[in-house]
Amino acid sequence: MFNLGTNSIKNLAGVDGRLIDIADLAIKLTNIDFGIPSTGGLRTAEVQAKLFEDGVSKADGVNNKSYHQSGKALDVYAYVDGKASWDHLHLTHIAAAMLQASGQLGYELKWGGLWKSWQDMPHFEIRD
Repeated sequence: MFNLGTNSIKNLAGVDGRLIDIADLAIKLTNIDFGIPSTGGLRTAEVQAKLFEDGVSKADGVNNKSYHQSGKALDVYAYVDGKASWDHLHLTHIAAAMLQASGQLGYELKWGGLWKSWQDMPHFEIRD
């Protein structure tokens, strides 16, 4: 069984408590360790704009805001063999645990890996 590390917990500062609860339960359910990257939680408009400029986000942070900017989203990475992995198989295992955890907790979770227009495998968001 895994637990969120110190850096991942720090990177969740400002994220909606429901997402934190989901991630905390999911890491105990999954067979693949995972973490939250430094830009995986709450983001400023400036950080979001930089990710948009780098081509890793569809939201520019101003005209098209990300759920990250309101604390309603988090991104994950798999932690396999001592290093970060964004392998689709690893992220799919994590997604299964995140979706199971959200169901057990009674929260509706959206996974970017299921989007039709653009797949964002590390991304999870919660809506009110």
